[in-house]
Amino acid sequence: MSTGEPESELGRAGRYVRQLTGYRAFIPAPLPPHPPINLAEGLAAKLSQADVALGRLDGAIETLPHPELFTAMYVRREAVLSSQIEGTQASLDDLVAAEARLAGEAPVGDVGEVVNYVAALRYGLSRLESLPISVRLLKEIHAILMNGVRGGGVLPGELRTTQNWIGASGATLNDAVFVPPPPDVVPRALGDLEKYLHTADDLPLLVKIGLVHAQFETIHPFVDGNGRLGRLLITFLLCERKVLSKPVLYISLALKKRRTEYYERLQATRDEGRWEEWLSFFLEVVSEASADATMTAREVLRLREDHRGAIVATMGAQAAKALTILERLYQDPYLTVNAVADRLKVTFPNANMIISKMSELGILMEMTGQKRNRVFYYEPYIALFRGDSLTPRPPSPPTAPTGGRRFQL
Repeated sequence: MSTGEPESELGRAGRYVRQLTGYRAFIPAPLPPHPPINLAEGLAAKLSQADVALGRLDGAIETLPHPELFTAMYVRREAVLSSQIEGTQASLDDLVAAEARLAGEAPVGDVGEVVNYVAALRYGLSRLESLPISVRLLKEIHAILMNGVRGGGVLPGELRTTQNWIGASGATLNDAVFVPPPPDVVPRALGDLEKYLHTADDLPLLVKIGLVHAQFETIHPFVDGNGRLGRLLITFLLCERKVLSKPVLYISLALKKRRTEYYERLQATRDEGRWEEWLSFFLEVVSEASADATMTAREVLRLREDHRGAIVATMGAQAAKALTILERLYQDPYLTVNAVADRLKVTFPNANMIISKMSELGILMEMTGQKRNRVFYYEPYIALFRGDSLTPRPPSPPTAPTGGRRFQL
C-alpha cells in the first residue's frame, strides 16, 4: 500500500514516502521538473553537439542504397547489447544462429530474450503508424518482449501488482538501493507521463526524451523488462517525432560502456533532483551512439562496394545472380543452398557453385561444420556490427530477487 508519511520534502523529482510495512518507496513528481531545466552553458553546448551528430547520422543513412537493410542488422545489434545490459550472455552470433534455426524452432533462455527484443522493436515501429506512444502501446510491446522468456510468467504486458526494488543480492525492501513507487501509484504515474509526452512545451526534443526515459525507469512499471523497454522508448520517440528517417539510433553500446555512471545519474535525479547532470550524460550518450552508427553506415557502404566489385571482377556470367544474393544478405545475413536455388530459380548444383565462389571471395562462411544441410553466413558484414557484443561482460548491477523473481534497472 502507498499510504504512509512523507520521509522527505517534495523535491524536483519526487519524494520518498515510508510505507505501512516500514520500507521507503519513491513517489515521482510529474514532469517537467520544477524549478525548470536550466539549459545554460554546458548543457546547451552538449545539446547542440547531439543535434549535429543526429543530423550527420540521418544524412549517412540516406546515402545507403537500401537503408532498410542496414536497419535490420542494426536492430539485431541493439537487441543483443540492450539484453546484455540486463545480464544476458547471448551474443550477436547466437542471435544469427537462432534466426538461421540452428538453435531449434523455439529459441530459449538468453537467445529467446534477444529474439523477443527484435520482435518487440519491429512491432513497436510498425504500430506507431496507427497508435501514438501511450501506456497502451507500451503494454503491447512489453507483452512481446517478455513472452515465454525469463520473467515471462510474471504479467507480460500488464502493469505490476507487487512491489519491486533494486539492491545488492539478498537485499530487502528496507535496505534496497532504490524502491520504485508502490503498485497502486504506477497507473497514475504512467498516466502523467503519457500526458507529458503529448503536451507541447519549449524544451528541445532530445531534452524531453531524456526526461521521459529517466521517469519511465523511475516508475519501473513492470515486474521485469523495464530497462529494455525504457531504451526502446527512446528509439520510438525519435521515430514518432521524425527526428530520424530510419530507426538507427540505439544507445545500448554507449550505455554498456558507461553502465555504472548510467545508474548513478538516474539515482541522482531521484535523490537530489540533479536533472541537468543526467541530461548532460544522456546527450553525451546520444552523440556517441550517433557517431558510432554513422561510422558503421559508412563501413557498410564501403564493404558493399568492395564485394560488388569483387563479384563483378571474378564471377563472370554468374555475377548478376551473385549480386542478387549479396543484396539479400544485408537483411538476412545467412542462407542455405536450397534457399538460393529457390530465390534464383536455378538448380541445386548451380546454387551450390555460386555459394562456393562467394565463399572463395571471403564473402560467405559455412557455420554448421556439416556436409549436408549447410548454412552460410555473411561474416564480414556481421563483423561490422559485432563490435562490443563479444567482449567480456562486466558483472551485472546488483539485483534483489523476490519470490524467485529478478528485478533490475
